Amino acid sequence: MSDTITLVHLRPDDFDRLMAVPEGLFDNAIVASQARAFLTDPLHECVLAYADDLAVGMATGTILLHPDKQPAMFINEVGVRESYQRRGIGRAVTEALIAVAREKGCKGIWLGTELDNAPALALYRSMCKDELQGVFFGWDDGL
Repeated sequence: MSDTITLVHLRPDDFDRLMAVPEGLFDNAIVASQARAFLTDPLHECVLAYADDLAVGMATGTILLHPDKQPAMFINEVGVRESYQRRGIGRAVTEALIAVAREKGCKGIWLGTELDNAPALALYRSMCKDELQGVFFGWDDGL
């Protein structure tokens, strides 16, 4: 296993890259029509982490628009292949996605997780000063 991790912010023309991600990183197998729709929608973002040619981590988010305030981002998912966990990859893809959100003008960034997801809770608690009701986390002033 490689110690060098490379982060890639997916763009609309990264369809083949996304389709090449082997099963086991996302919750389910990637569906071509959904992948294309996701990548071509400017309100959806994805960061992948690679060890050599293997995608080992990911974070996805959706930019939310409001008629009365600046855009916000909801972080949909953060995942790391089991054999690569506890190496800082989850933090790296989350921080990279937050940077993308900031570049896109998002003023609020938040996510939720399950109360029994101890690894996710530990990660988000270590990254975020704003824990809301034990399972929601938000970044309104940056990291």
